[in-house]
Amino acid sequence: MSHHIRRRIAVTTAAALSASLVLAGCAADTTSADGGADGDFSGQTLSALLITSHEGAANWLKEEFTERTGADVELTIVPYDEIGSTLALDQQSGANTFDVAAPWYVSIGDLAANGSIQDLTDWIDSTPSIETDDFIPSIYDPYTLYDGRRYGLPFDGDTHVLFSNTEILERNGIDAPPTTWDEYLEDVKTITENESADGVYGAAVFGQKSPLILGASFANRLAGFGGSFVDEEGNPTINSPEAVAAAQALVDVNEYAFPTPAETDFGVGNGAWYDGKVAFIENWTDLGVGSETNPDSTVAGKWQVTTLPVGGEGDASRASLVAGFTWVIAANTQKTDLAKAFIEFAASSEINSELLVADPQTGIDPNRESSLESEAYGEAYPELQEVNRATLSGSLAWPTGKNASQAAQILTDELAKLLAGGGGTAQETLDRVQAEWEHILG
Repeated sequence: MSHHIRRRIAVTTAAALSASLVLAGCAADTTSADGGADGDFSGQTLSALLITSHEGAANWLKEEFTERTGADVELTIVPYDEIGSTLALDQQSGANTFDVAAPWYVSIGDLAANGSIQDLTDWIDSTPSIETDDFIPSIYDPYTLYDGRRYGLPFDGDTHVLFSNTEILERNGIDAPPTTWDEYLEDVKTITENESADGVYGAAVFGQKSPLILGASFANRLAGFGGSFVDEEGNPTINSPEAVAAAQALVDVNEYAFPTPAETDFGVGNGAWYDGKVAFIENWTDLGVGSETNPDSTVAGKWQVTTLPVGGEGDASRASLVAGFTWVIAANTQKTDLAKAFIEFAASSEINSELLVADPQTGIDPNRESSLESEAYGEAYPELQEVNRATLSGSLAWPTGKNASQAAQILTDELAKLLAGGGGTAQETLDRVQAEWEHILG
């Protein structure tokens, strides 16, 4: 589908939805203490905190929300690894700058435990227009639940999938993307050995020391090997045979990856992909949108996408919720009704559907079954729609309780040592993580 057609659909649909979404917003806020009765918030300003990669989506939401409610939205954009601490400091210091935020879902438990965000359970339960049954189940609970209560609404349904440069594969006699991590390693090794002298490598592997980067690379393999971070009771299982195999798979590919993996983050990895310098990259599904629409992309029409490989005894690919972001309301806001209207709007099926195909791209992935299966998304990006369906059959989520952010960083730090050659074996590395996790996660 052309960009012009997609834009035309977006504009037309937005106009048609405008009235209905305003009405939906006022249904929950008809007695607003903020003067926002009947969904009219004219003259009010909402302060929203988001991450850098959501800036496009943030500007889109700001414009639409202002048009529909009259309220202005003031945006603060921070790096993805700073949003949780920024919100917590803002609330605990008494600055109380922010009304809503969209942090990494793993930080929800900590933010709830330290009193930085509101418990939204009763509001969600009493607001049918939120349509909670439409949220993808494997996303909804990890993104919103802490200690049996709900603290937000899903925003960006981030999962990783495997992108392949078909032109590079063909040059190296590889006729299909790998379905196992062993095949992946062999393909990466072959391509790097054949083409690294020309600056082309088998894969860009996210290795920067951040839970959302290096932690994601490990989580992808953990999902493929059938492992888990914790068991059903929340007890750590991070040194299981499956987890050790996942860590070893990451070690094995490191020497053949785009140099240098320890410095490869979201921007570096994407740049190598768009430049046609890597055959494979594990990434969020919206990379497919950028591959076609980003003006710097040289890979338009030269890529394909599949679900993540499997490993060991695994026989079915499992989605890995490596990132994922949740709309929350700041504990000390004086604009709770306005904030509720905004996050209901921003988390709605209609808006998620619009953001999936917006031009320019917004970096947002499906969080609802209806948006995942929407006709516009399927027509514009059928391959992305297909791989995103992996979330419908379950997925691997990070721990989300109290101290989960600390746990994620501990794991990431130890994995970085392992990859640098200073952490001993994969088993020794994860045994240390297990011991620390048992202490902080109970």
